[in-house]
Amino acid sequence: MDWDKLRVFHAVAEAGSFTHAGETLNLSQSAVSRQISALEESLNVPLFHRHARGLILTEQGELLFRTARDVFGKLAMTEALLAESRESPQGPLKITTTVAFGSLWLTPRVREFIELFPDIQLSLILDDGELDLAMRQADIAIRMMPPRQPELIQRHLVSMHYHLYASPEYLERCGAPQTVDDLDTHALVVYGEDARLPVPNINWLLDIGRPTGEPRKPILRINSVYGIYRAVQSGLGIAALPDYLSRDADNLVEVLPDLRGPSFDAYFVYPEELRHSKRIAVFRDFLVRKIQEGGGH
Repeated sequence: MDWDKLRVFHAVAEAGSFTHAGETLNLSQSAVSRQISALEESLNVPLFHRHARGLILTEQGELLFRTARDVFGKLAMTEALLAESRESPQGPLKITTTVAFGSLWLTPRVREFIELFPDIQLSLILDDGELDLAMRQADIAIRMMPPRQPELIQRHLVSMHYHLYASPEYLERCGAPQTVDDLDTHALVVYGEDARLPVPNINWLLDIGRPTGEPRKPILRINSVYGIYRAVQSGLGIAALPDYLSRDADNLVEVLPDLRGPSFDAYFVYPEELRHSKRIAVFRDFLVRKIQEGGGH
């Protein structure tokens, strides 16, 4: 197959018309049409149904388009990687992580990264669901559980624990619990049943120190770590929060500090084809350094 004709076919299939493809390729409509006719002739199959309202791919055209899109996508990525190997890291970098970790830990630290690498265009996508890295919805994910997709590269970043926190205003009003039993008389904010969280026994706060089958009753359930953080901050009650908050939540006080909740691991995840990307490498090194400085604990 002729590469030039394939490039024209890819543009026409994406644009849906000879005219729009010609504008993209800087070719006349007739030149584009001739290239497509020549490609169809060489393959001996029709690639488009020609209608008055535009072009529709035939079944064979769909098959070729899927392959061409994959090939040109990989070529574009290779081109970006080759450019990166010559120059300082530059270009777009899309990072996804959970709403709580992204809002409370990562976002306050990205200013330093942007100052270090001004040619990288950073985007943060904060979402408690898993974006599909293989489909390039993001370049990097910071996940609070191991990825399920086998074709992704993962690096363990840090182990974290849950601890109990309350606001100074709440503790002034209701007193600080001195023992686990004291939690029976306190307002407890816990996770909703549909919360997407990395540990199975996330509401251990309701059961610890209680007879089996007799949990404490919470004052509020919220299906989001960030929501719970804001509720505790407002003085509503005591909640279990991940310890990555402790560095930044200077308006929260740790309650029963010897009590440690369940642990979970954070992972740095990216697709195999970005293994040699400088943008990935510099962001990974930055993240590891910030965690080692104590910001992840």
